[in-house]
Amino acid sequence: MATATFAAGCFWGVEAAFRRVKGVVSTCVGYMGGHFEHPSYLDVLARITGHAEVCQVEYDPKVVSYEALLTIFWSIHDPTSLNRQGADRGEQYRSVIFFHSLQQEQIAKHSRQQLEHSGKYDKPIVTQIQPVSTFWLAKEEHQQYLEKKGSAR
Repeated sequence: MATATFAAGCFWGVEAAFRRVKGVVSTCVGYMGGHFEHPSYLDVLARITGHAEVCQVEYDPKVVSYEALLTIFWSIHDPTSLNRQGADRGEQYRSVIFFHSLQQEQIAKHSRQQLEHSGKYDKPIVTQIQPVSTFWLAKEEHQQYLEKKGSAR
């Protein structure tokens, strides 16, 4: 198994998108990329931690490739929108690919470069590519939130 971590706006929708992918074994949501120990949802929402809301994806690379996961990542949010997705505003909603290996970093950078040159967007892509840092798991009430509420698409 392998792990991928993505920030693309509110983690509930990001998780719902990846949970539908064949080869994804499990998902969980939490926080990464900040400077605050043991952040809570309210801490992150208050914009005092520097964290992004993330979805961590455990997947079987024999069934789904990291490249395929990146294709989904790019398709589920606006990578040209700085610190916001739709009505959600704040650094916790920024677009970030957190890489777990040098290979993931190279693939992510290549993927972003291809998208930049594709002409799909009029504005520059602001997605950050950063090494993983401490992952803080969100409380159970946030895990598979949209499924629990019956609103996963």
